[in-house]
Amino acid sequence: MADAGSSMQPTGPFIPMFEGFRKELDAHHDRRERIIKASRDITASSKKIIFTLQRVRTVGQPVPPFVHKSNAQYWDTIQKQYSSIAQDLQSLNAHRYPQITGGNQEFIEALSFQHYLEHQSLISFEEAKAKIAELSRAKVEVPLTPEDYILGICDMTGELMRFSVTSMATNGKLPAGRAKAAPVSKAPAGDDSMDIDSAPPPPESCRPRTVLDDLRVIRLQLEMFEAPYGPKWVSELETKKMPVLRECVDKVEKALYGLTVRGSERPKGWMPDVSSDRRAEVESY
Repeated sequence: MADAGSSMQPTGPFIPMFEGFRKELDAHHDRRERIIKASRDITASSKKIIFTLQRVRTVGQPVPPFVHKSNAQYWDTIQKQYSSIAQDLQSLNAHRYPQITGGNQEFIEALSFQHYLEHQSLISFEEAKAKIAELSRAKVEVPLTPEDYILGICDMTGELMRFSVTSMATNGKLPAGRAKAAPVSKAPAGDDSMDIDSAPPPPESCRPRTVLDDLRVIRLQLEMFEAPYGPKWVSELETKKMPVLRECVDKVEKALYGLTVRGSERPKGWMPDVSSDRRAEVESY
């Protein structure tokens, strides 16, 4: 005979309410774990995309076919992960699960780096949102906050620094886009001079824009950006991201200085020192 006490279930008017709470908490924890896993996979795939992009040596041109071939699997992984959590990040849940922030920032870093290499321009916030919506492949899209976009762009400047230093070490020059065609100036009538040295230099607007020029512009724009004080991301921007960004610009400037002033004395395959030791002399670059 079964023990009657062991089969008794608690009863009362509040039991169904607490059963509902339990289901909501279980769904919350399951959703949170899915978002954490997706964020980690997006972060890992974005890093691998960046590693492949660092093998590119041109700016303002379509990336080589090997980049698309190597990164296709990582783009597929990112697409699958965004699609799997699109429904989980709707309505109030978009702010309830900040665990997606790390994945979003790393993805923006990879996306903006590839966009810069192809177009030598900064991808806009709206373009980045549209790309994530495209990858979500659902009736709803994974939200992208302006905070994640800005912090991702800050991280991308570190990749531009590594790209510039590596290009200078392998090609012996700072990477730049294509030069614009200079306007043709007609010689005065009756002037038969053939002195090439007397020709005026091309105007500043026709010279190719270098990666260092663009890094300086990004630094200037972010230094002028006035973020509202209070949120945690503002403190991260001011105390972590901006100092690193300024250091990246400084490293490219010093590497270019060493290449220009002492470049002829460097052996083939020389790689500028990009360590964070601020006491190193300029000659170490």
